[in-house]
Amino acid sequence: MYIRKLFAQKRCVFSLEFFPPKQQLKWEPLQQTLRRVQQVHPDFISVTCSAGGSGVGQVSTSQVASFLKNELDIEPLAHLTCVGADQAGIEATLDELFTAGVRNLMVLRGDKRPGVEQFRDFQHASDLCAFVRGHYGAFGLSGACYPEKHPESATLREDVEHLKIKQECGATHLCTQMFFDNFYFYRYMTLIRKEGIDLPVSAGVMPIVRKSQIERTLALSDAKLPPKFQSLLDRWQDDPDGLYQAGIDYAVEQLRDLIEAGADGVHLYAMNSADVVLRIYEGIKDLLPDAP
Repeated sequence: MYIRKLFAQKRCVFSLEFFPPKQQLKWEPLQQTLRRVQQVHPDFISVTCSAGGSGVGQVSTSQVASFLKNELDIEPLAHLTCVGADQAGIEATLDELFTAGVRNLMVLRGDKRPGVEQFRDFQHASDLCAFVRGHYGAFGLSGACYPEKHPESATLREDVEHLKIKQECGATHLCTQMFFDNFYFYRYMTLIRKEGIDLPVSAGVMPIVRKSQIERTLALSDAKLPPKFQSLLDRWQDDPDGLYQAGIDYAVEQLRDLIEAGADGVHLYAMNSADVVLRIYEGIKDLLPDAP
């Protein structure tokens, strides 16, 4: 099913994000993890591109997406990035995904990496979006958006102008970068709706449950920390068990507020942890339509 159709059928779409492991020996454990989260019946699961690409021995995005679609009957949203890829490589990936039965793509520019050859076939996610829509019309297209603006945009308004281009190029669903203060999401939604962006938006939330996540996550997202969240880190960062539970509780509170406020969807950055998914789901399932 095309993801855009889910939003016409449900009051709030519940989705997860997982990433492919870098080694084949970790593929079987990930399959077991995905079987465990199958019990919460996510509406879709997005599958990121492997850090560093699809090198020898790595599990590919297509491999995980195919497993979700064909073994677990869960709709996958396969990430497709254009940084470091030429048109021929993109076409090969699209053909592989299509053959596997995948019909939904998260179209991204991707992070520029030192030492990786940069092609000029696609400069922006919107370029890739337009190409896929024009040449592979069977795919549904999702795009990323940034409630606190993309780090490379000068202003939030400039970033929203770029988002309008994504919509014009064929994106039919949006998923936000993680944020830790719902104020930024609500402000962003007001702004994009005023600018004529009417696509359904999944609000992305990442639970911070380990100390090792803190610096890496903040460096990648550039998200601002509200005082309440900073206090949580200050109190529990040297207590692994306390931080784990506090991170779960904070994410549940954040998600409940989003659902009750009428978010089109909520998207949980699961960090490949079934335990995190199951614990958080228990805290929000009473608010989700058709929850098992």
